[in-house]
Amino acid sequence: MPRMIHIVLLCLGIWSACTAPVQAQLPPSVQQALRQTQVPPSALSVLVTPVTEGAAQPRLAHREAAPMNPASVMKLFTTYAGLQLLGPDHVWRTRIYATGPVRDGVLQGSLVIRGSGDPKLVVERAQAMVAEIQALGVRQVRGDIVLDRSVFDVTPRSEPFDDEPLRPYNATPDGLLVNFKSVIYRFLPDPAGGRATVVSEPPLAGLEVPADVPLKAGPCNDWRSGLRADFGQPLRTVFAGSYPASCGERYWPVAFPAPEEFAPRMLQALWTQAGGQLTGQVRQGSTPAQAKLLLEYPSLPLREIIADINKMSNNVMAQQLFLTLSADMGAPGRFEASRLRLARWWRERFPGQFTPVLDNGSGLSRSERSTAAALGQLLRQAQQGPDADAFVQSLAVAGVDGTVQRLKERMPLSPVIGRAWLKTGSLRDVASVAGYVQGESGRRYSVVAIINHANAHQARPALDQLLDWTARDLSAAESSVSPRRHRARHAAH
Repeated sequence: MPRMIHIVLLCLGIWSACTAPVQAQLPPSVQQALRQTQVPPSALSVLVTPVTEGAAQPRLAHREAAPMNPASVMKLFTTYAGLQLLGPDHVWRTRIYATGPVRDGVLQGSLVIRGSGDPKLVVERAQAMVAEIQALGVRQVRGDIVLDRSVFDVTPRSEPFDDEPLRPYNATPDGLLVNFKSVIYRFLPDPAGGRATVVSEPPLAGLEVPADVPLKAGPCNDWRSGLRADFGQPLRTVFAGSYPASCGERYWPVAFPAPEEFAPRMLQALWTQAGGQLTGQVRQGSTPAQAKLLLEYPSLPLREIIADINKMSNNVMAQQLFLTLSADMGAPGRFEASRLRLARWWRERFPGQFTPVLDNGSGLSRSERSTAAALGQLLRQAQQGPDADAFVQSLAVAGVDGTVQRLKERMPLSPVIGRAWLKTGSLRDVASVAGYVQGESGRRYSVVAIINHANAHQARPALDQLLDWTARDLSAAESSVSPRRHRARHAAH
């Protein structure tokens, strides 16, 4: 076939598929999943649109203009705004100061660690920072180790979200956030000895943890309840129960009950473990004007930070980034100031669109709101912008990693496995998903779906079915092409 005819026929086929009428009725598989969980279609908002240059006709639109609570999908606003306003190579710099001279390895004064809001100063990186300080010749501190957290001005929540104070997702943001203010307990069963060794990380000065717990027979089931844990005394962890041998090795992350004490105790332990000596104490404080800068310890770049935020839905990291949007302006980071900056950026970048209602930037909120249309617009612009790779790669791959890894267990034969980049959201009464799906046709779609209903969690299969339907787009595309064009297109290929 002549090349010109090939091109014309191909273009006609694509045009007819892309200009097909918008489907307003939910796919039958989605409707069935909703019925099975007694969730009405009025509780669901959906928008599926091809990702193309310029305006694109939606493939499916259902209540797309309704303001909804998207839960953790709100992290897409925070991470994309971060890329746009800070840049993908942005780093946070923890600064180390000395208030006196260093002679023969001894600091004649205090060591000041001024936090920058680094979202991922985990134990391994904190250990590396301590090693760099000591490599500068500081082995002994005659004064105190002072922790300066003033880069953020945040009032801790009076009540933990959903009354779950020990869930790591309830960790509050901090100018000097270390290891997410959480302890991980690891249980290592020894069937021969009848005990399970207990290991805690990170090291915390003064924390007492049982060396082991007795093993028991039986299924793993709710093994945490069986341990009969008591975290009521922050410095004395109690496991009064037993651990099922059938569980094998398990991990239990727990938010430290005294969050204000976490950073001082962890950094004290790391300092002494590395061979450092301290005359005074580790305490909160401010950086004296005359203090001398010894070291700047950079964070991972933002492009890597947002991958943790979106793939693993890390709430406190998202809040650290959200606060940085205002701290970057020169004043202490505050939630209200960050809300104002993001809203201003949004109105400039997306004029005429619904302005998202943000609280803390993580989605861990009952007040945050967006429409599917606004999220869809963000997704399409992000896909076409200069930061597209960083943004798309920050999303979890369906059936492969992150919060959508188990999609492969639920839908092993779906074409969406390995062909979708997604952010999920889940709260009591909320289930949501947003991201990109590569159809079998080769087209890429932006997908947003939000359920707000008391049975939202049970209705997650409806979202799975929507993703599957989006990926199975060959029949939809071909059905909009006349039989004659259908034969011509296949002949051309």
